[in-house]
Amino acid sequence: MDTFHREQRVSFYEGISDFWHDLFGMEYALLDIKKESREVVSGIRDASEKVYKVYRKTADLLRELSDESLLELGFPEESLSYIRFKSIPQECIVGRFDFVLGNDGGVKLLEFNSDTPTFIKELFHVNGKVCDHFSCADPNAGLEEQLGLEVRRALLASWKTLERGGSPKIVFSSHSDHEEDYLTTRYLQALAGVPSEFVSLDQLQVRSGREAGVYTPSGERIDVLYRPTYPVEHLVDDADPETGEKVGLDLIKLVLDGKLAVLNPPSAFLMQSKGVQALIWGLHEAGSEFYTEEEHEWISSFFLPTYLDPDVFEASGVTYVQKPAFGREGDTVKIIEASGKVVLQDPKETYKESLPVYQEYIELPRHGIRTDEGIVEASLMAGSFVINGCAGAVGYRAGNAITDNESYFLPIGVEED
Repeated sequence: MDTFHREQRVSFYEGISDFWHDLFGMEYALLDIKKESREVVSGIRDASEKVYKVYRKTADLLRELSDESLLELGFPEESLSYIRFKSIPQECIVGRFDFVLGNDGGVKLLEFNSDTPTFIKELFHVNGKVCDHFSCADPNAGLEEQLGLEVRRALLASWKTLERGGSPKIVFSSHSDHEEDYLTTRYLQALAGVPSEFVSLDQLQVRSGREAGVYTPSGERIDVLYRPTYPVEHLVDDADPETGEKVGLDLIKLVLDGKLAVLNPPSAFLMQSKGVQALIWGLHEAGSEFYTEEEHEWISSFFLPTYLDPDVFEASGVTYVQKPAFGREGDTVKIIEASGKVVLQDPKETYKESLPVYQEYIELPRHGIRTDEGIVEASLMAGSFVINGCAGAVGYRAGNAITDNESYFLPIGVEED
């Protein structure tokens, strides 16, 4: 243990209010920085905007697919009417791509966290403070204002769809006993800068009948609900612990009936399934005219071969990754050789009932990071946000070959020429 470094790290991060520099009793935010050239940063941002354009176009196609086709892409049956519902023009307000940066400067997409991405306060707010500490430029400078503006616009756009008079009752909600979720939600609430209230998810009241709607504990009907960290795939299974009623499905019906607006919008969940990556790759491989020549070039450049079965990899002798269509933090992910031998797998299997998706394996770059235990080698995954289709903040998660919830936050700075 490097006691001096640990004391420095804790002292520095305790100076940032409402931030979780440690998680689950373990070191999370590193007092270290990975410097990248402006060229690398702009390459990540360029990839983000082009990949998002492919997803946004594909979303229109997804809404036209049959129920059977959507089920084959891993979507829960209970969510089908919800994901086809186009509530506001924006498909996704806050989304995050997970990329691998190759030694050749190439950028490859691992997955798109379009519905409930985390890593927000770290990159939009905290990263700049670490850059100041290390006296280097912050590649994410100025983007916090953009994030606040787009969240505010989306809240007001959502309110207008309800066609109600007066002023909106806006509520931000998360699990209040989960530090990261709670403080991320509070951060977005403050950034939005609109009159609003925080209500813990377990305190929301879903009513049916003449008073159909979602209410605060004090009995106020909610117009717009922002649930930044609570996934729809969990929502569809939500039941009242006392009555057993499917309150999650009741909430979805309220959205479809125009009694409630939610953010991210339903269309964001439409792009969340990793099965969509398999669809995009399949259309690309078939040379489909659905994508333009330029879009095919983007898919070839930034996407990894992804399928709904491993046959292609087994036949060609290529190592691949099996991951759940809906899964988070590396949970239920396996790296498998073409022979079927599992090289590495995450010990958790929370999402083993989710549709498996198979993607060509690409090794994450390795980098020495400074931790409380000293310098250690870690695998790096680049997170890159899109805010209403525009490139946002970027930064690194550093950890194991399968990036899990024990990974570190590694701030990023600009390496000047």
